Amino acid sequence: MEDYLQLFVDETSFYNRIVLGNLLPENLWKALPHFIQTWIRNYIGGTAVYFISGFLWSFYIYYWKRNVYLPKDAIPSTKAMFLQIVVAMKAMPWYCLLPTLSEYMVENGWTRCFSRISDVGWPLYLLYLAVYLAIVEFGIYWAHRELHDIKPLYKYLHATHHIYNKQNTLSPFAGLAFHPLDGILQAVPHVIAFFLVPTHFTTHIILLFLEAVWTANIHDCIHGNLWPVMGAGYHTIHHTTYRHNYGHYTIWMDWFFGTLRDPDLDSPDKKM
Repeated sequence: MEDYLQLFVDETSFYNRIVLGNLLPENLWKALPHFIQTWIRNYIGGTAVYFISGFLWSFYIYYWKRNVYLPKDAIPSTKAMFLQIVVAMKAMPWYCLLPTLSEYMVENGWTRCFSRISDVGWPLYLLYLAVYLAIVEFGIYWAHRELHDIKPLYKYLHATHHIYNKQNTLSPFAGLAFHPLDGILQAVPHVIAFFLVPTHFTTHIILLFLEAVWTANIHDCIHGNLWPVMGAGYHTIHHTTYRHNYGHYTIWMDWFFGTLRDPDLDSPDKKM
C-alpha cells in the first residue's frame, strides 16, 4: 500500500518540479514542505489558467470578432473586467487550498483514487468517470441552488458574484469572481466524488483546472446552442432571473428538478 501511495506523491512532486523548478530559484522552494510546494504550484497554475483563458476568450469575442457575437453596447467595459479580476485574485489563494488538500488526502490513502488507468482498464475508467461527473453535476447544482435559496448564504457569499447580472457587465473574467468560500463550496463536489467512486487522480486534477476554462466560457453571454451543454446562453439567464439554470456542465439537473429555462424560447424570434 505504501508503495502504491508513493506513486501519487511522485506524481505531485513531478508537477511541483515542472512549475516551481522553471519559475523560481531552487533555494526559494526546494526546502519547503511538500504541502506548501503543492499550494504554490496550484496557485501559479490556477492564476495562469484564469488569465490565459480570460484574455484569449475576451480578445476573440470583443476585438477579433467585435460586433459579430455581441452588439457594441453589450461589451463590458475595461473597468468592469478589471474589477472582476480584482475579486478573483483576492479569492485565488483560498481557491487553491482545495486542490492542495485533495492532493494531500490522495497521497495519504484517504480516497478511492487510483494512479494508473491500467489498474482498472479503459472500460471501468470510462464508467467511473461518467459516475464521477454525474456526482459532480448533481453536487454543483444543489450547492449553487442552496447558495440562492438560503438567504444568509446568498447575502454574505453568492451576492458578490451576482453583482454581474447583465450582458454589459458579464465577461469571461467574471467566471471566478466569487467570495472565496462560495467558490470553494461549488468546487467541493469534485472532492466528495472521489470518496464515493474510484477516480483517476490525474483526470481529477485536469478536471479541477478545466473549471477555470469552463467558467470563463459560460460568462461570455454567447449562446453556443449545443445540447445538452449548459452554455453561456443558459447561464446568462441565470444571472438575470436568479431562479433558473443552476447547472454546471449540462442542462439535465435543471430539467429534472424543474428549474430549466431555455434561451431559445426567450429569443425575440421565438416570441413572435
